Amino acid sequence: MKSKKPIYITIGILILILGGFIYYRYYFVFGEGVKAGELNYVVKKGYMFKTYEGKLIQSGIRSRQTGNIQSNEFEFSVSDEAIAQKMMLNSGKMFELHYKEYVNALPWRGYSPYVVDSIISIK
Repeated sequence: MKSKKPIYITIGILILILGGFIYYRYYFVFGEGVKAGELNYVVKKGYMFKTYEGKLIQSGIRSRQTGNIQSNEFEFSVSDEAIAQKMMLNSGKMFELHYKEYVNALPWRGYSPYVVDSIISIK
């Protein structure tokens, strides 16, 4: 009988590759940053996983077409319920938000790959 060792090694390598792919696709923090603007809304929504989703209107009137005005919108998810509640109570104010950018979104983390994890300031 032949040894089953090569089969176990191959399966082990495939599991490691699959685990690395899933980590990169859904858990790897691709970037971090700060966005500032007027908080438009924060809502709790979802069918199975209730997550907090929001939109920040950034200042600026730059447009690609001459003569048009365009607002820059930043759509995000909120990871912490306490942060989301604080944002809901101060809707319409100017916020500076720290966020993490993931490659893809997860249903229980929110609809957006941008996840706000802290509030830097409220004005």
